[in-house]
Amino acid sequence: MRNLLYLLVAAMVCFSSDAEIMTKTHFLIPAGPGGGWDGTARGVGEALVKSNLVLNVTFENLSGGGGGRAIAKLIETADRQQNTLLINSTPMVVRSLQKIFPQSFRDLEPIASVIADYSCFVVTRDSPIKNFSDAIKQFRQDPRSLKAAGGSVRGSTDHFILARAIELAGENPRKLIYVPYDGGGKALAGILTGETQILSTGLSEALDMARAGEVNIIAVTASERIPEAIDIPTLSEQGFDLVFANWRGFFAAPGLPASQYRLMKQTIAALVLTPEFEQVRQRNGWALLHNEGDAFYRFLEQQELEIATLMRKLGFLRS
Repeated sequence: MRNLLYLLVAAMVCFSSDAEIMTKTHFLIPAGPGGGWDGTARGVGEALVKSNLVLNVTFENLSGGGGGRAIAKLIETADRQQNTLLINSTPMVVRSLQKIFPQSFRDLEPIASVIADYSCFVVTRDSPIKNFSDAIKQFRQDPRSLKAAGGSVRGSTDHFILARAIELAGENPRKLIYVPYDGGGKALAGILTGETQILSTGLSEALDMARAGEVNIIAVTASERIPEAIDIPTLSEQGFDLVFANWRGFFAAPGLPASQYRLMKQTIAALVLTPEFEQVRQRNGWALLHNEGDAFYRFLEQQELEIATLMRKLGFLRS
């Protein structure tokens, strides 16, 4: 049935527009290599080519401004970005609320979300921290002894998810020392060198290193254990009632022609039903989360309201 649906949607893509339009897709990635945005864009690009939905894909890493530099480029050069997909996720909503950059999802053309990546907490293999309760005990004894790494700026998703978990444990999240890095890859290096003691990141960013035995993932923010990572306990089963999934999806430049907008949506809709994408999804421990067009826009509006409420409670927003 899944393959039949894929063929039907793929047929819609092929007959909706000139096939030449789909010869190239350029992925604009607002961070350096090795993080969640980079991995998602490259995984989607890989699946698009292998499933013959796009003939050629290219990638551009453009970090800066908490992701704002890439957003600004897409808007300012919109007339030259007709084949460009900007990868982004929950941090776009967070950083817009914080005024880290002046733009929001409303300034772009939301194409579709594709996956949800649960947050997780990571320590080194030889760390005395074996579960999240151990982390809380260490934090309670001396907050300065538990420096936290994250692949994004202060007040970002990586930061406030760990802060929220600390609050649920009855501790003061404002005492958390958070060390921001440019991307998940550098944040992982931070715990391996001992600069920090715990990492808050997306599951997909840490899963390969955990499978290789280089780090331990002590908790994941899923509601139940993930089949692709069945040995990793959830925060909830450890007594901390926190469930959170970070969507990742794609945006096009403003003013995109209607025909190209439809084609991009249809291509992503076809992609998420392919066995090639399913292989990438399982490899990374992602959950499927496909919302497109107007439904994606409404989803973003609702998330903005919910995150603003949580961030005010944690002291990350003043108003």
